[in-house]
Amino acid sequence: MRDGASAVDFDQMKPTIVIVGRPNVGKSTLFNRLTRSREAIVADAPGITRDRHYGEGRVGDKPYLVVDTGGFEPVAREGIFHEMARQTRQAVDEADGVLFVVDARAGLTAQDEIIADELRKTGRKIWLIVNKSEGMPPAMAAADFHALGVGEPLAVSAAHGENISDLMEIVLADLPDRREPSSAEVKHPKIAIVGRPNVGKSTLINALLGEERVIVFDEPGTTRDAIYVEFERDNRHYTLIDTAGLRKRGRVVEAADKFSVVKTMQAIADANVAILVLDARQEISEQDAHIAGFILEAGRALVVAVNKWEGLPEHDRDMVKRVVARKLNFLNFARLHFISALHGQGIGSLLNSVDAAYRAAMARLPTPKLTRALQAALVQQQPPRAGYTRPKLRYAHQGGANPPRIIIHGNSLEHVPDSYRRYLERFFRDAFKLEGTPLKVEFKTGRNPYARARLPT
Repeated sequence: MRDGASAVDFDQMKPTIVIVGRPNVGKSTLFNRLTRSREAIVADAPGITRDRHYGEGRVGDKPYLVVDTGGFEPVAREGIFHEMARQTRQAVDEADGVLFVVDARAGLTAQDEIIADELRKTGRKIWLIVNKSEGMPPAMAAADFHALGVGEPLAVSAAHGENISDLMEIVLADLPDRREPSSAEVKHPKIAIVGRPNVGKSTLINALLGEERVIVFDEPGTTRDAIYVEFERDNRHYTLIDTAGLRKRGRVVEAADKFSVVKTMQAIADANVAILVLDARQEISEQDAHIAGFILEAGRALVVAVNKWEGLPEHDRDMVKRVVARKLNFLNFARLHFISALHGQGIGSLLNSVDAAYRAAMARLPTPKLTRALQAALVQQQPPRAGYTRPKLRYAHQGGANPPRIIIHGNSLEHVPDSYRRYLERFFRDAFKLEGTPLKVEFKTGRNPYARARLPT
């Protein structure tokens, strides 16, 4: 148990909520309100259209994943609206619950009734959200929508933030509690194997296990569930989280229905270390960068494995190395391995890097050593001036692990530029040999004891 903890800490497997409704009812506005950001994660992957956005939200200590979908038109039989409807159905199938959004200003429509009928068939928990209700008595805004028969209408205004907090407290109270012991309390690495379809994730797991514990198909795509596999290698214990969504022999489904961004995000969040698997014989794609972005957002330690390296001509190998270094340069803290999962080449050194990344992610950094390292960084390079003053960085302590967080205290730290923050991250990483894990440096400005409140005139 960590110092100062009075009970077992928990990581929460985040419940997933999908926002559904016909076009122009305010779904994206609600999404932005729930995620408190307009920078949604976009899954630009085969079979996942840009109309599906993924983000994270939190109410108190309860986090959740939220999925925005395009306008749902279930009766569409072809074209973009058919594809959007297919994507929405898949999002609902992956979710724990559905926010069904309707428009208080437009009132009940025939399309709302069709969508309600579709959602009832899914068996998912549904909350009926009457949006654009600002300036209207809640009972009046909700009156027409009782006829849908999918639960009590909840009047909100996503644009103005009215009743959003109350809504999410109701939603999260109704969802199952999936809390599990914190990753920090697990004494061995939990490893998520992640990557786009057909890069060899299942083959890599078979190589790590030393036996055919999972069935490998030479086809892209995955099922929707992450699989947890316990194993030992060289007297070391590991838990593998296979985001390939392993399926039984002979059960092959359409590739577009197998890939689940939500399950991959949940697996990454539940892991200590992620192995990002790339295919040496395919171009590094935007999807690879998106998955790497998920890992960084979650703050997880990382090892990069470039698979299918066997038999590749030397010229092609040099080209792959240059492309990886250029397109994934933001992962320069992670060790890079060139492996053949099919032939078991490079597997031992890959696990050595996993061990090193895990140790770095869980490292305990004493305050005196951190402060001495900070002073050494300041001797080497001072932060730039902000006007007539220069930020004063006085001492540092650790604020958390997995990933390591370093809190720096001082004065005028709000003026420290991002470039200097990155310099400190590199300095601390080198000083404490924190290879393989993201590192977060945060600043906390102390109160000026000489600053006096202005007296009222």
